[in-house]
Amino acid sequence: MHDPAAPDRAARGREIALLTNPTAGGGRGARYRDVALARLRESGFVVRNLEGRDADEAADLARGCVADGVEALVLCGGDGLVHLGVQAVAGTGVPLGLIPSGTGNDFARYFGLPRADPVAAADRVIASRRRTIDLARSGDRWFVTVLAAGFDAIVNERANAMAWPRGQMRYNLATLAELRTFRPIPYVLQLDGESAEHEAMLVAVGNGPSFGGGLRITEGALLDDGLLDVVVITRMSKTKLVRSYPRLFTGRIDGVAEYVHRRVRSVTVAAPGIVSYADGERFGPLPLTIDCVPGALEVVA
Repeated sequence: MHDPAAPDRAARGREIALLTNPTAGGGRGARYRDVALARLRESGFVVRNLEGRDADEAADLARGCVADGVEALVLCGGDGLVHLGVQAVAGTGVPLGLIPSGTGNDFARYFGLPRADPVAAADRVIASRRRTIDLARSGDRWFVTVLAAGFDAIVNERANAMAWPRGQMRYNLATLAELRTFRPIPYVLQLDGESAEHEAMLVAVGNGPSFGGGLRITEGALLDDGLLDVVVITRMSKTKLVRSYPRLFTGRIDGVAEYVHRRVRSVTVAAPGIVSYADGERFGPLPLTIDCVPGALEVVA
């Protein structure tokens, strides 16, 4: 019988990098890192144990490892750290692994990675099975999950400016505060070169099906079909928006008349005064052109 604690011959001497956000998930990042690091080293991997003092230093460390030719960049954190890591490995062929320890963990959900068991997550890295997926790109920036450009992005901006409370309640309060004054936004979209105008509550561009910890806004989006899923929620009453919101968690939004869903290779989204968010991170002000880049990311999954 195979002893799981015995060094794995296939892993012995292979060098990987483990980059951690120790504050992810309210401190889970540091705890999960310690457990995963021991498991990876025990299996025979040579592991560079890295942690940036801030996002810029973490990004430099990630790029440095890729340039040095490590066999994989393994992240211990949430979707924010995945977003940072993807900027370093996109298009390089160096695979991305993940020990999920964030709050939302949508990337981990996509691949069915264990979200509460760092040993089991490390075992996925040790098994070293790879999957190739698409990425979304705008200029020189990439994202994996969903770009939000509307009501949800405005809520994110407000929540980020609030010092209190912490966690999900801050987003709930920001949502209520924004709802009071929110007006539909005039959007101009270019969908594979075809123009469309909407008065809408939000526009989301999905490489994958969910964001924000399981909000399935771009339900049906596939990670390897060479297409982006563009969802528009057109003008609706605030009451209906609040009523429909829980349905986003299940993806059962098709019956909502205001729901428009298109699949495209490229989309340009323009609207006044909106800063977009992607993978939960501040991404950039509109207008933005986003392209699907097939096969741009290797994932250890």
